Amino acid sequence: MGAVYFYHLTQRPLEATLPALLDRARGAGWRVAVRGRDRARLEWLDEKLWLGPEDGFLAHGLAGSEHDADQPVLLTTDGTLPNGAQCVMSVDGAEIAPEEMTGLERACILFDGNDQAALDTARGQWKQLTDAGCAAQYWSEESGRWEKKAEREGASG
Repeated sequence: MGAVYFYHLTQRPLEATLPALLDRARGAGWRVAVRGRDRARLEWLDEKLWLGPEDGFLAHGLAGSEHDADQPVLLTTDGTLPNGAQCVMSVDGAEIAPEEMTGLERACILFDGNDQAALDTARGQWKQLTDAGCAAQYWSEESGRWEKKAEREGASG
């Protein structure tokens, strides 16, 4: 069972943070699903990822084509993982179910620290996932660099 990492965004927006996390996940050899709640928001993120620097090109696709299974990074609103993702990155409060963690290496929950509703949703996700025995880490960039602020061990066995 993989661990859940919570990323409390306060200094840089999602579109600046997500590419770095995707690059790290791909560097670990993982296929990734970026799960959102709104198709239009994922289309916006898709455009931002395509407009990144040429030397930082990140191969990815938006769910809904015949090539979903081939995408190393797939942006989707669906709870399934058609690209065989080992890592799910949740944006905008998209759900990651505790039972889903058994098949993942990592889940990342990125949330806007300047949005009270996003904070409340992330707190609920932390409680749900850790109460279910998932290992979790909470990272904040409030100081200007990423620092681990909390950690819970997963249930053994």
